[in-house]
Amino acid sequence: MLRTENLERAVQRNRDELFRFGTALIFIVGIMLFTIVRTDGGIDGILLVAAAMIGGYMAMNIGANDVANNVGPAVGSHAITLTGAIVIAAFFEAGGALVAGGDVVGTIKSGIIDPDLVADRDTFVWLMIAALLAAAVWLNFATVVGAPVSTTHSIVGGVLGAGIAAAGWDIADWSVVGQIAASWVISPVMGGLIAAGFLYVIKRKITYQRDVLAAANRVVPVLVAVMAWAFATYLMLKGLKKIVAISFPGALLIGLVVAGAVYVIMRPYIRRSTAQLENHKSSVNDLFTVPLIFAAALLSFAHGANDVANAVGPLAGINEAITQGGISTKAGIPIWVMAVGAVGISLGLALYGPKLIRTVGSEITELDKMRAFCIAMAAAITVIIASQLGLPVSSTHIAVGGVFGVGFLREYIKSSYARMLDDIRLHHAEKDPEAIASFLDRFEAADVAAKGEMLRQMKAQSASDRLLGKQERRGLGRVHRVELVKRTLLLRIAAAWIITVPIAAVLAAVFFFMLRGMLLP
Repeated sequence: MLRTENLERAVQRNRDELFRFGTALIFIVGIMLFTIVRTDGGIDGILLVAAAMIGGYMAMNIGANDVANNVGPAVGSHAITLTGAIVIAAFFEAGGALVAGGDVVGTIKSGIIDPDLVADRDTFVWLMIAALLAAAVWLNFATVVGAPVSTTHSIVGGVLGAGIAAAGWDIADWSVVGQIAASWVISPVMGGLIAAGFLYVIKRKITYQRDVLAAANRVVPVLVAVMAWAFATYLMLKGLKKIVAISFPGALLIGLVVAGAVYVIMRPYIRRSTAQLENHKSSVNDLFTVPLIFAAALLSFAHGANDVANAVGPLAGINEAITQGGISTKAGIPIWVMAVGAVGISLGLALYGPKLIRTVGSEITELDKMRAFCIAMAAAITVIIASQLGLPVSSTHIAVGGVFGVGFLREYIKSSYARMLDDIRLHHAEKDPEAIASFLDRFEAADVAAKGEMLRQMKAQSASDRLLGKQERRGLGRVHRVELVKRTLLLRIAAAWIITVPIAAVLAAVFFFMLRGMLLP
């Protein structure tokens, strides 16, 4: 019986994997057939067909890896189901790509190489195909091993490596490479600090209060209004910039108007919701469900509007070079090219996204809705700050950094608090255990303000009257170190981030030399 059950499970896994692979293959073949119809044949036609197929493959890998960062925390906190997250993300990713993806995308990402140093049109086409394929292969591998990596850094590494292979070291803009290396630290640290800061505010102003629901009535509408401001500003600056150009002050003003309207709407909604809840900190989680769903949708829309360029920007450049016969640093994106990116991202998310969604949402650290809300806030606010300071950041690094940030804050807050209480009981067991137990029970039940007052009163007592010594009083204000973040995942993800640009560059150089060797007379 056990052997039969094992066999059935193995067959089911193979069937599921075969379905995913078959669906992805049908998508790639569909791109091939569609592109063949649009070409006139010849070597140029073959190159355009190959580039379109690789662009679709790249888009699926973006959906499988990068999109998990937008919906992973919402899924991990159980605000939405995995299926619901995939549906929401697929719809809004595709919508962002098609509606706000823009008319013009720089094919030479961030000025990483100088296109004037590329010898000719054919070399440029081989370069971009190699870069696209290298980034897609690396993303595919990272998804298999469960490492969320930056698709932007992947394509930049691909362009860098293929460019050096095509024209030598002088083609690269090393100042840009340095900025990208700096973002390995800037992005996760900023995201982690901002997410941890919001979680600290929620804990201190809501969950540590004696009347949790009354505190929630005051604070939650403000937090949701801040989220509305952040996302409205974020969408104006990043998601909709291709449709309408809005200055930073204008985006801030629109965000404030939206925030004010949301605050007016949320106050009575939160009041009605808390009237049906128990006065317990776990009840507050339910108040963040709806904001989290909106956050997942808006992050997906903005991601689709911006990161679709990672899949179709090089493809657009190849299409421009082949159809116009020249090299351009900027290429208009035809609607069919944009559709390849939009559909590919959505399909990749649906077929292969659940693995990374689970990694980001539940495997790094345990997330509830309050923590997931803080991560979503960090993603939007960090991009706003970084874009205005001119700092290079990665949405992947920000989101994952936010997850680590709330996890490490929880470790700090939960310090050796429980262990300290046990040590105090053991140390004073022979003196006055009943008085110690009574004090500790009152201390644990008190809110933040009451805890501080109890410690101040104890400090004011004479040494002979104090139940607790100086070091023990200090200990009550500290927390013990409990590992709530998986260190193995931290090391794996950090290593993947560091090697993304170099490994994509090496792969692109190899692919470029292979292509040139096959296509030169």
